[in-house]
Amino acid sequence: MQFASDNWSGAAPEVVEAIARQAAGHADAYGVSALDRAVEDRFNALFEREVAVFFVGTGTASNALALAAVNKPGGAVFCHRESHIVEDECGAVEFQSGGARLMQLGGELGKIEPRELESALARFQPGFIHAGQPMALSLTQASEIGTVYSHAELERLCALAKKSGIPVHMDGARFANAMVRLEASPADMTWRRGVDILSFGATKNGCVSAEALIFFDPEMAAELPYLRKRAGHLFSKTRFIAAQFEAYLADDLWLSLARHANAMAERLRTGLQAAKTARLAWPTETNESFALLDREAADTARRAGATFYDWPHPHGLALGSDESELLVRLVTNFQTSEDEVDRFLALFGA
Repeated sequence: MQFASDNWSGAAPEVVEAIARQAAGHADAYGVSALDRAVEDRFNALFEREVAVFFVGTGTASNALALAAVNKPGGAVFCHRESHIVEDECGAVEFQSGGARLMQLGGELGKIEPRELESALARFQPGFIHAGQPMALSLTQASEIGTVYSHAELERLCALAKKSGIPVHMDGARFANAMVRLEASPADMTWRRGVDILSFGATKNGCVSAEALIFFDPEMAAELPYLRKRAGHLFSKTRFIAAQFEAYLADDLWLSLARHANAMAERLRTGLQAAKTARLAWPTETNESFALLDREAADTARRAGATFYDWPHPHGLALGSDESELLVRLVTNFQTSEDEVDRFLALFGA
């Protein structure tokens, strides 16, 4: 009963087979093999335009390099106060960008409130050098607490960024889960809404160590090859990352894996609504669920083999809980089974 993280999951068989096919023989190194080029073309088709694609090994590298690519002296990145780049990346954005600041904004359920962004941008008046310069807006899709920005919400936030002349970065560690929830196309959820740069995550959804950094205007990525090399993420045998994406995108495997993970989360949420010693903390829309568990029942579940993380209370969200309850995160993935969900729910009287 593994609900700790989709990072704990294995790899899709199709992805493993694709890696194995590259084990024999030779190919050009450093991202210029025929397979690398073919997968880059596949991303062009996927997003319905020419894009610049850079493979890296981690989501942290993808986010940090994306923002380093658009850095300015005194640069400020606007992001949600509970975003991954704030809470879980050990200052990587600040380090790779050479000192950019993360301007943390509020908003319910992990999503930036437009009025907060508008107010924060207004503080940076042209010519007032003491404040520094706005350099980017970073949005997490899906958010860190399992919610999804609608197309209208994305458009409004992107329009505010464009009005201030700054690019928009999307942290898409769970991009596939958000996309299938919205029943959107990759283009509709990104550049057609105003997104300039995407961290396209795959590791959480069936790959081994494969992330893609995508620039919808290739000219914006002029410095990225040097930044990636300097950061140690230009792998010599990049074909092994390209092979994962080849399999991941073929026949919409990536969407099938995400749909399964989301479906298992919905089964879990439905069961929690009928549980005796657990309840949903707030509505979520992808493969992350958050629940308030009776502490004694939670301890019993862990002794029975269930894994899940304790979770801090989001800012400004009243949960009506007390010391007898524990807030936890429950994450499903492409390997989660119905039986696994049902056995977990049974421990809480569902």
